[in-house]
Amino acid sequence: MRDSRLTAFARANRKAPSPAEQHLWLALRAKRFEALKFRRQKVIGAYIVDFAARAPMPVIEIDGDSHAAQERYDAERTRFLEEQGYQVIRFTNAEVMGNLEGVLATIAGVAFAATSPLPTLSPEGERAI
Repeated sequence: MRDSRLTAFARANRKAPSPAEQHLWLALRAKRFEALKFRRQKVIGAYIVDFAARAPMPVIEIDGDSHAAQERYDAERTRFLEEQGYQVIRFTNAEVMGNLEGVLATIAGVAFAATSPLPTLSPEGERAI
């Protein structure tokens, strides 16, 4: 049974996303990214994750400044999600806002277990070799 308070909190979070969450959501929503159906602020067990897809089951977490003080909680949460079959991918707000293309490439690489090197961007926004 799902905790109604957790569901209500997730719903409230969807209505007031952080700038980084909104920025990434615009790239992920409506199967825009690799035809994956992502959900935002999804309740999984006793946790709310920023973004999750059913198959291949990536969970994307965008960590703000507050996450530095909750390493143990994040580790416990990651362990639970991995036990449920999810692959947890974490990014900082700065990574999402400053290198969305690199973030999306990383998500694709992890979600689809790509073996090729992932592209990175130079400070000018061009692909580095």
